[in-house]
Amino acid sequence: MENETLSKVLMCMQCGMCTGGCPEAGITPFNIRQLVRKKQLDRALDKAIPWYCTSCGECTLRCPRDVKPSEMIVEVRSAFVEDGQIPLSIQKALENTFVQKNPWGRPRSKRAAWQEEAGIEVPHIGEVESGRLLFTCCIEAYDPRCMVIPQNVAAILQKAGMDFGVLGVEEACCGNEIRRMGELGLFEELQEENTATFEKYGVKEIIALSPHCMNALKNEYGDIGVKVFHYTEVLAKMIKEGTVNFKVPYNKKVIYHDPCFLGKQNKIFDEPRDILRAVEGLELLEFSASRENSLCCEGGGGRMFYEAEITYTRNSEKRVLEAIKKGAEEIVTSCPFCLMNLEDPAKERDIPVKELSEIIAEIT
Repeated sequence: MENETLSKVLMCMQCGMCTGGCPEAGITPFNIRQLVRKKQLDRALDKAIPWYCTSCGECTLRCPRDVKPSEMIVEVRSAFVEDGQIPLSIQKALENTFVQKNPWGRPRSKRAAWQEEAGIEVPHIGEVESGRLLFTCCIEAYDPRCMVIPQNVAAILQKAGMDFGVLGVEEACCGNEIRRMGELGLFEELQEENTATFEKYGVKEIIALSPHCMNALKNEYGDIGVKVFHYTEVLAKMIKEGTVNFKVPYNKKVIYHDPCFLGKQNKIFDEPRDILRAVEGLELLEFSASRENSLCCEGGGGRMFYEAEITYTRNSEKRVLEAIKKGAEEIVTSCPFCLMNLEDPAKERDIPVKELSEIIAEIT
């Protein structure tokens, strides 16, 4: 481990606050307190266990001594990556990103296919005066279910008269998950490529469609001289100012799920709720564990690509069951990873899961 991370690990007093808040503790072999202790004692770690971590950040938020256990996991995984001791599914995602600049290995030439699918024409960032860039997450660019997010947000912003552009085939993975999978060298390559592209086209502001992309661009790229926002921050402001208006009510009870990378790690709790509360007829419900204590969907930190070695009740299923118990007619979130993870168990119980942009697009 790097010296800074190691020195922080040695500060751990084994209070157990990290494990007490971990969404994987008790249901998977993952125990962050035990892993920190093994690092203190310089003992070998089981190479499978660190992959159960979802990078939700709860342990780091709870730690009274600022040990940052979630960063320790990144360092542990990095050592496994260097030694070639990583699961095949993780290896495949990293190789795909190296070749095609996305973990799914889809052709880079199809990065802008979401526009063609919806018949939307968004200018290239080099053609707009504002320097405002709409940044699309890899999963939103290629997965048919998540592709609706850039389609919806682009249409809403265009209808409101906002000047913005996209990178199209020049857009590369932000690297948020790549870094958390331990491939720090590849993350740096992605960071350098994206930063150079931003500079090339004079990007001044980025509207990120995924909390994961927003986190990487805003918090982990260093000072690149660009303002970075999640799209819900932008929409909430536009609704308040009257730039975005709703044409019809939405008479349903919806329950909002806080994405970890939007809420826990970036403190964006109110903007998505402000948007939903502004919708006539919509009744907003809350999970028992929400905002800072929201239950992780288990999609982040490479878990989307890791094939767990055990079977257990997933957090997404727990979320769906509580939503039904609360009387919700729909579950809504503002992250493509959460959308994908929540939707599988929700389909089995006949309750729709929507990304927030779907509701707004339906009523504007």
